[in-house]
Amino acid sequence: MPTLDWIGKDKVINHHLDVPYRVLEKKYTFGADNESENKIIKGDNLEALKSLLPEYAGRIDCIYIDPPYNTGNEKWVYNDNVNDPKLKKWLGQVVGQEGEDLSRHDKWLCMMYPRLRLLHKLLSENGAIFISIDDNEQANLKLVCNEIFGTRNFIAQFVWKKKQGGGNDSNFVVIEHEYVFCYAKNIKQFNMGLDKIYQLDNKLYPFRDTKGEYGLVTLDKTSIQFSQSLVYEIIGPDGITYYPRIVKGKQACWRWSKTKVNNQYDELVFKNGKVYTKYYRPEGVTPKSLLIDSIYGRTESGNDDIKAIFKNKPFDYPKPVMLLSHIISIATNNNSTILDSFAGSGTTAHAVLNLNKEDGGNRKFILIEMMDYAETITAERVKRVINGYSDVEGTGGDFSFYEIGEPLLINNEYLNENLDKSIIRDYIFFMETKQKIEENDTSDNEYYLGYKNDVGYYFYYDKNNITNLDYKFLSVIKQKYNNYIIYADKCTLSNNELIKFNITFKKIPRDITRL
Repeated sequence: MPTLDWIGKDKVINHHLDVPYRVLEKKYTFGADNESENKIIKGDNLEALKSLLPEYAGRIDCIYIDPPYNTGNEKWVYNDNVNDPKLKKWLGQVVGQEGEDLSRHDKWLCMMYPRLRLLHKLLSENGAIFISIDDNEQANLKLVCNEIFGTRNFIAQFVWKKKQGGGNDSNFVVIEHEYVFCYAKNIKQFNMGLDKIYQLDNKLYPFRDTKGEYGLVTLDKTSIQFSQSLVYEIIGPDGITYYPRIVKGKQACWRWSKTKVNNQYDELVFKNGKVYTKYYRPEGVTPKSLLIDSIYGRTESGNDDIKAIFKNKPFDYPKPVMLLSHIISIATNNNSTILDSFAGSGTTAHAVLNLNKEDGGNRKFILIEMMDYAETITAERVKRVINGYSDVEGTGGDFSFYEIGEPLLINNEYLNENLDKSIIRDYIFFMETKQKIEENDTSDNEYYLGYKNDVGYYFYYDKNNITNLDYKFLSVIKQKYNNYIIYADKCTLSNNELIKFNITFKKIPRDITRL
């Protein structure tokens, strides 16, 4: 299999193992009284992804990311530029002086590789990752994903038609498309099919126009395919005559011929002075690799989405909700968890909330955004989608907002004594059992964590004193289990005594699992 090499690869190939595990500090919950299953996390996505591992490793069903395209364009609100000061600092720490000689592509690959490694760990065995990219790095991304996810797990390289004509993107060709890579975690278990696409009551295709109507697309268009023969009147059921609109001083034309309109008149919807067509989903049709703009939206559609929410455009070039709705629909079920670690303006959460409203699903979202607008744009957009905006009804829902806190281990060696002991206890028990501590699991032993499969777990820890696993400690253990796992600073019981009492001793902090 062809592999990709670049300056600095040897420094980052296992860097995800060196990233410290940091706790997530909840700042507030919106829309619910208690902690929400939906999360928005502000902070570096490498650290945030590491912080998600204890609870979400192997449990994320769908990952969508829209990483920097490495264009060097510094004018965007989302700094799509490998020369960002935060990335420069990170490269200096991880790659060292060698990083000073890195090309633009080397830097991008050094940034992406450890993040993709952690995303791979988080993805479930029947899950899939979708990555938006353009021609700047698509060739490099394909080779890196082949290395991390495996060539056999490659599903498709979707082509998204992001615009029609317009300005020059280069001196030679107007670029009208981008890509969305799709890889499964395990292609033998992944099922991309229409059985997982949500159904609307009226069986309309999941399309959203700029007014927030699902299953509709306007019948008229403005494009280089204008034809005068497609400019004619249509009489609505209310007797009103409709003509194609004039958009920005340009005459539009209908998408359908007059004959097709007459034959499929029942497929038209007349609303708000416009004529819409219904999009039906033929049963048994496999998702297509070409994502056409008339169904899945274009860049302009994403701009319309965010302008409708904020009454201005605080974020440039967000992906359209209809594109993300399609991706999530074909890769998840109603109870899936969806992760976006380059969250930007929050389109992924918007799509999840819309889908849940449409079909009553219980999909969960996790967004990670490192930039300062994580709360003012990302979280604020989700709030407005939940509550409603303009003339669009709210979806309902909730989320908890987090920031990245202190590391669990100082220098990956000593327990951070500044952390609340409950945080350390939660981490220990989850890493041992992949379960959370039961709040109602009462015990008169303050060091008792819980049990699983008839194994009792104890974390004998006191930041002010050295703890010793000895007969005195055993005398206060009241619960009876077949086996015990006990953490302590030291143990004075012999190996034979440990075997006699079915105890596995784990030394603090040596035997605490490192992610």
